Amino acid sequence: MVATAERGTAQAIREEAAKLFFERGYDATSLRQVASAVGLMVGSLYNHIDSKEHLLLQIMGGIIDDLLDSARKAVMVDGDAIDKLESVLAAHLTFHAERAQEVFIGNAELRSLSDGARHVVIEKRHEYELFLQGLVEDAGRAGLADVIDAKIHVYSFVAQATHIASWFKPGGRMNLDEIVAIYTKLALRELKVADADARVDQRG
Repeated sequence: MVATAERGTAQAIREEAAKLFFERGYDATSLRQVASAVGLMVGSLYNHIDSKEHLLLQIMGGIIDDLLDSARKAVMVDGDAIDKLESVLAAHLTFHAERAQEVFIGNAELRSLSDGARHVVIEKRHEYELFLQGLVEDAGRAGLADVIDAKIHVYSFVAQATHIASWFKPGGRMNLDEIVAIYTKLALRELKVADADARVDQRG
């Protein structure tokens, strides 16, 4: 029970810090403000973090770990290389929309990390991009996609998801599933996948 409570407190610290970093920016947020938001004394934070930068690294590294975990689960669908890529792209887009604040922090606050911490985040990003790149290359090798440059296609998919995170709000003209379907179709069209729209509609 103690270990569970500790994990819960650590998660609450990360969640409240992410909200404050998003609203105020990393530099303008103090650990005292984070502690107050969680209902702790400042000194108690150090049971869970080493420093303010360590907290930022936990948030930024954690979001990429969660994103990669989501993609690895999504790729387990039955089907051909395009079915797997489509499933991962849908998960990729949905994740960015649903966790937009953390995505924003990950993009905006990389400069706030020291060289060593920044390297950790960049390596995690690289691992995720390589995962996506492998799926694109598999689709190309199977003759199911026209791959111009797998790495640049991945950059395009990442940019699409980041774009969704910047503007999507629930209750708009289209719901998230509809928006994800459109962006997934655009991604598959970019790869000149045969019957791209029908594939997405059928899975949806």
